[in-house]
Amino acid sequence: MIFGFTEAQISGFFLTYGVGAFIVFMLFIIGQLAWESKAGRFGAFVLFLGLGVGFIGYLAKIVIQWWLER
Repeated sequence: MIFGFTEAQISGFFLTYGVGAFIVFMLFIIGQLAWESKAGRFGAFVLFLGLGVGFIGYLAKIVIQWWLER
């Protein structure tokens, strides 16, 4: 036990909120990359689409888990 929490509780928290925070940070990085490269609207869309496609899998995992557990 660490600070009164079990290992399963800590890993569950960080797998949900820690990875979510990391995704938000990565979106900020992609936006900064689009801004500094002066990509324009279509270029920014392509950057977010190409680099952000992996996030869709994580979000789908959350939705599928919710659907199976209800």
